[in-house]
Amino acid sequence: MWPDLIRKAKDGGLDAIETYIFWNAHEPQRHQIENEYGNIMGPYKEAGNLNQPKWGHLKQLHEAIKLGEKILTSGNVTTKQFGNGVNLTTYSNTTSGERFCFLSNTNTSQDANVDLQQDGKYFVPAWSVSILHGCNKEVYNTAKVNTETTVMVKKPIELGTKLSWMWAQETIRDTLHGKGRFNATKLIEQKEATSDESDYLWYMTSIENMGKSSHNATLYVKSSGQVLHAYVNSKHIGSQFGYDFEFKQPAILRPGKNFLTLLSATVGLQNYGEFFDLGPEGLAGGPVELNVDGMASLNLSSNIWNYKVGLNGEAKRLYDPNSPHAHIWKTSKKLPIGKPMKWYKTSFKIPPGTSPVVVDLQGMGKGHAWVNGNSLGRYWPSQIADTNGCSDTCDYRGEYKPEKCVTNCGNPSQRWYHVPRSFLNDGTNTLILFEEMGGNPSHVSFQTVVAAAV
Repeated sequence: MWPDLIRKAKDGGLDAIETYIFWNAHEPQRHQIENEYGNIMGPYKEAGNLNQPKWGHLKQLHEAIKLGEKILTSGNVTTKQFGNGVNLTTYSNTTSGERFCFLSNTNTSQDANVDLQQDGKYFVPAWSVSILHGCNKEVYNTAKVNTETTVMVKKPIELGTKLSWMWAQETIRDTLHGKGRFNATKLIEQKEATSDESDYLWYMTSIENMGKSSHNATLYVKSSGQVLHAYVNSKHIGSQFGYDFEFKQPAILRPGKNFLTLLSATVGLQNYGEFFDLGPEGLAGGPVELNVDGMASLNLSSNIWNYKVGLNGEAKRLYDPNSPHAHIWKTSKKLPIGKPMKWYKTSFKIPPGTSPVVVDLQGMGKGHAWVNGNSLGRYWPSQIADTNGCSDTCDYRGEYKPEKCVTNCGNPSQRWYHVPRSFLNDGTNTLILFEEMGGNPSHVSFQTVVAAAV
């Protein structure tokens, strides 16, 4: 996958790629080496196809900038204002006479016609920048897009027969009864506990109820994010997701010992901003409180908390077709669907060719996907974008705002997941899904993607 994406980036004019690697992947100790971060591969679609016209437009930008590379890094800079938001920034070398210019129009509604006398006349659309090689020849303008626009067309792959699924239950009996790997008298921040070895961290404690059964208890949990599943005495009482949220649900306490189990899950980690690696995840100090029969809340944050990193299925490598625990997989006439904490497995074949392959995870809830033991990443197609805010038109002019030129309203943020051909075998391949919240794999399918001109 990566060699192909890097080649396309190089073909587009890039000579450097910046990406983020979390500290525990390359530092012996935290903060021993400074981390870098950043987004990658913006001009590409999710299946690795060129995102036109963006890729072609940026390629032309890179080529234009390269023309003035030397003088841009060593020349003298002056700026002339023409009024109404129009400026000419000139990089020059007084010895050689070389020049390189940027002619900008920051007006958000009015185009500009600029006369540079002996250097020519130029039309600069509103909210755009022209690059002038030698200050007398326009080689690029941000608003003048002349690259062909393409759309991605997905074609179903005929597998001959419907996908046949096996399944396995993620066993959680140990954690529902408070069995962990280590303990502490505090609520530990999730990254500190997991070192990013898993998205999942179990927080477990117990409470003694000296009275009768209480049907009027309320559990309160303060979470730094991103997903929380709560269990009291092996019963799931609720789930919630978000950043810095407050979970509050009724619970039933029995006489004697009561087990409280909280599963915290991350969906990626913060990778930008000042001190981004210090941003808390999980319960991170809480508090966790229990209110019984309207009396004063009992703060459980300093209880003895047992901890377990990850899932039993992860430890057994159920995502690997060659796992020694193959006997766990089951077949049944009726596939269990809509239930949390399930593993699903199926086999498939892909026709030869070079067209990118995607798997459509429509019908699934939230979880993780693997092909032949290779991670395709986390999925969450049940999370639907707001139905409001989209428009058939888009005006790019003016400062960026999150609500500007919104697309994909009322749809999942992602439904199709790229399956790199380097992950695939010529014969039979294996797709394995871990479903955290409950989904239906019967709707999952494979497709190839081709680019079509608009």
